[in-house]
Amino acid sequence: MKILLTGANGYIGVRILPLLLDKEHEVVCAVRDEKRLSINASLKRQIEIIEVDFLKDPIPGQIPADIDAAYYLIHSMSSSTSDFDEKEALAANNFNAYMAETSVKQVIYLSGIVNEEHLSKHLQSRKNVEQILYKGNYHLTVLRAGIIVGSGSSSFEIIRDLCEKLPFMITPKWVNTKTHPIGIRNVLQFLIGVLNNEHCYDDSFDIGGADVLTYKQMLEQYAKARGLPLYIFTVPIMTPKLSSYWLYFVTSTSYKLAMNLVDSMTVEVVSKDRRLEKILGIQPMNYTKALELAFIKIEQNEVASSWKDSMVSSRFKRDLDKFIQVPTYGCLKDKQKMKAQDPKKALQRVWAIGGKTGWYYGDWLWRIRGMIDKLFGGVGLRRGRTNPDKIYVGDALDFWRVLLADKEQGRLLLFAEMRVPGEAWLEFKMDDDNILHQTATFRPKGIWGRLYWYTMLPFHYFIFEGMLRNIVNNKE
Repeated sequence: MKILLTGANGYIGVRILPLLLDKEHEVVCAVRDEKRLSINASLKRQIEIIEVDFLKDPIPGQIPADIDAAYYLIHSMSSSTSDFDEKEALAANNFNAYMAETSVKQVIYLSGIVNEEHLSKHLQSRKNVEQILYKGNYHLTVLRAGIIVGSGSSSFEIIRDLCEKLPFMITPKWVNTKTHPIGIRNVLQFLIGVLNNEHCYDDSFDIGGADVLTYKQMLEQYAKARGLPLYIFTVPIMTPKLSSYWLYFVTSTSYKLAMNLVDSMTVEVVSKDRRLEKILGIQPMNYTKALELAFIKIEQNEVASSWKDSMVSSRFKRDLDKFIQVPTYGCLKDKQKMKAQDPKKALQRVWAIGGKTGWYYGDWLWRIRGMIDKLFGGVGLRRGRTNPDKIYVGDALDFWRVLLADKEQGRLLLFAEMRVPGEAWLEFKMDDDNILHQTATFRPKGIWGRLYWYTMLPFHYFIFEGMLRNIVNNKE
């Protein structure tokens, strides 16, 4: 079958792609930016990639007409706290317009469980998208999932952050809300199982794991699995806004995502429809097993995708492609260069920078800068990096975003997503003489930008010089 995979660069999209290829399907990946498709070169050679922005007016002929089935994995919850529902509705309507030009027979949509009358804005938006997609000229299959538990998922990473950092928690009352977590492996099984299955046409199904748990129980079971002490005290006076700030400062989530999550956490989401398990013969795993499999992937450095690498974890709404050409006019620069005796090893260290590896010099200063960034509404350092030694264009790397990563040419270009009065780049480039060039570029915004640069200049001198020296000399 020829399958259109929308949201191909998202958390689910990256994981379902190799499964579809293993079943010998022909896959067309629809992404907004081809350079940001974070998959290895061997997978890219097996697929067709098209650039489509479903928030813009449809362009006739942009999607192949001979599509047999499509996965609709487009969500905008984390991009805004106000109008994400309008964006999701617009994307769904534009998707239908595109599908009207194709021979698509089935569309599969991953939604959220909606079994209460008073839904959060997030879940109401999901339900509205379902209604829009049902108007399409195809057979729709909707899978409604609760919290997805897997390495790199936003829910898992938030729980992980909370339990690993806080042995004592004073929590809002929504921690007693019931939810229905499901392992990412089961989600993928259901998504693959309904493909071209006529028993699943024109219907919506709830999917959940073996356990119905409160958020408090999920935290406690995580702590038990990790052998961590955990004491939770619930108070009824914590407002949604205060709850959002609590998540924002303790975890790696963005404030926009925290706001929308808190809004949804007050609503009970429990699967009451288990028909699909019988239709497909799938026995969902329990929460503890889902945690165990997530830990295995983390320990083996095999996390395939992370929510933090999507642009929803960014504080920028703009297209970062415009920043790939580092400016020169009106910029302030710190340039360092040093000859590498072992250029291959030096580049390996460049490619491993950030996250748990750190920045090779003055890590405590980088951490302080990250805390200051969080206080002023930035992303901080808590995003880390998804893989310890692999970098793809578009990846989050602490409070940077990867604009270019060409190991063959020996060039890595990062753009700052921290709060600064201007725009900042950090570039590493190995030349033909095995000299590693490290350049920090800052384009200040007004007088405050220049004051910021000159205030930080003494720190820049020894931090950047020490970082380059330790990279080249293979020192920690």
